[in-house]
Formats: sequence, C-alpha cells, structure tokens
Amino acid sequence: MMKPEMQLRDRQAGVTLVEIMVALAIGSFLMIGAIQVYNQSRQAYIINESIARVQETAQFAMDTVEADLRMASNWGRHSRGSAIEGRSLIADNNPKGLTVPVGATGSCGATWAFDLARPLAGGNNAYTLPCAPDGGAAAQANSDFVTARRATVAPSALQAGQLQIQSTRIQGELFQDGVVPSTFDPAESETHDLLVNTYYVAADSALIPGVPTLRRKSLQSVGGAPVIIDQEVAPGVQNMQLQFGVDVDADNTVDRYVNPGDGILDPADANFIPGSRVITARIWLVVRGVSPELGIVDNANYTPGDTALGNFNDDYRRILVSKTILLRNARS
Repeated sequence: MMKPEMQLRDRQAGVTLVEIMVALAIGSFLMIGAIQVYNQSRQAYIINESIARVQETAQFAMDTVEADLRMASNWGRHSRGSAIEGRSLIADNNPKGLTVPVGATGSCGATWAFDLARPLAGGNNAYTLPCAPDGGAAAQANSDFVTARRATVAPSALQAGQLQIQSTRIQGELFQDGVVPSTFDPAESETHDLLVNTYYVAADSALIPGVPTLRRKSLQSVGGAPVIIDQEVAPGVQNMQLQFGVDVDADNTVDRYVNPGDGILDPADANFIPGSRVITARIWLVVRGVSPELGIVDNANYTPGDTALGNFNDDYRRILVSKTILLRNARS
C-alpha cells in the first residue's frame, strides 16, 4: 500500500520539458500574430489619416474658391457690372479717380479692383498680375490664377475709405467717401462692400516651408484706405486649373469652355465677342501631402484642365479633384 506522503508527491508533480516547449511555441505564435495585427492596424491608420488630410485640404481649398466664384457678378441689387458707374473702361481704368488699392508687393493695377464688367478673369498657366506673389515664394509654374469680383451678400454700413457699391435694381455706382451718391435714394437702394479676390498657387508655403500652397490677394480696408492683403489659404495645393463656360449668344446656356485670359471675354481684345458672359467655371486642384511617406511612389499621370503635369515619381501622396460651379448671378 502506497504511503500518503508518496501520493501527495505524485499529485504535486510539475509539467514536463516537452509540455513547456509546446506552450512556449504556441505563445510565441500568438504573440507574433498579435504584433502583426497591431502593425497592420497601425499602418492602415496612418494611411487613412494621410488620405483624410489630403482630402480635407482639397475640400477646404475647393470650398474657399467656390464661394467667390459662385457669387461673382453679385453687385447688390443687380448683377450687371456694366451698369455700375466708376467701373474700368477701355479708355479709362479709373474714371472716378478712386484710390487704387496697393499691397506689400505693389498695385495690381486699377483694373484689378474696378473691372466690374468682368466678374471673373484670370491667366492661363502663368501668374501675370503686376503685383508680385507675396510670402517670399514665386508663383507655381504651369498653374492658373483667377480673380473674382463681387459685392457682399448682405448690405454694409457706410464707411469712408472702403470701396463700396450703391445699387438699385437697374443701376449702381462705386464710391469710397462713406456718403451715398447723390443720384441714389438711400430708402430705395443698398450699400454693399466691394470684394475682390485673386487665387493663385505659390511654389512654397510660409507656414510649412517646402510645401506649395494656395494663396489669395484680397481687397480690404486698412486705416481708411483700400489695400491688398496677400493671405495663405491652403498649404498642399500644388496646381490649379480653370476653364470658363461662356454664353456667346445670350440664350443662358454654355456655348463653349475657354481658358482664363481668352480674348472673347476681353473687350480690349480683337477676338472679343460682345455680349459674351461667363456662366460656369470648371476648376481642378492637384493637392499633395505636406510630408513624404514611406512605401509610396506617385507615378500617376496628372492632366488637369489643359495642362499635362506628367509623372511626379516621388513619395508624396496626391489627389486630383475637380468641380463645375454655376455662377448664381450670371444669367440674365
């Protein structure tokens, strides 16, 4: 008969070496699997975050430009820039002798603020305004720029020094002395601030060096005088292309799309078509990440608008977005 102390020792016997090795092997496989799942999840998170950042930049930039383009040719109570006294004329860019706004890099010319007969204007694949880009960087090569002119949607208070428009249903007038023009009845007209914004792409960002950026020159009033403020809008925008949908026969439909600066929209150009109006605007934006990413090689062929940017072949994430915008006030 087995003694009690021998039975106790048998019950307390440990695991064998083989059992320990099997347990360690199983644990190792489980640990490796958990680490792989974690790494894959982490990588997926980083990729999704990168994609979201680029998409967010593209959405913000598009929304900002769209707001001005959609409301171009709103002059308060009417939408005919050619009916506003004080607008630029072919023979006189500033017939009322208003203060021409100047920025840190000089004046963009009188027509920049006063060419109200052309609510949308721009340049194709080059920045050609006389006021140089601000922020310490040159304009991005092969990128368009666009200038949108309009009035504020809501009426504004009279303010001396601010370029403003007094308007009725049939006429309007530019002024800046803070006094309603004598030809208007304040009870039957409205005062609106003049808004002018030029959007362009700079080759380098002042906020994130080494990154191209969307900038704009904006008409503002500082110290009782109109000035041009150059603002950084969206770092990461690498190229912008536009085309204007033009109605040439006054039937309120787009007859053709042309590039910014096309002569059919310029009264001073030999190719000008009287009565032609911009009804829609197509815009393309190429947006890239602000920093390179491991494992990415962008070898896509980018062809926004009329420009072939080709293959960047680098490690930046990019997207190309586009939109067609209907000008709310362009139709007669």
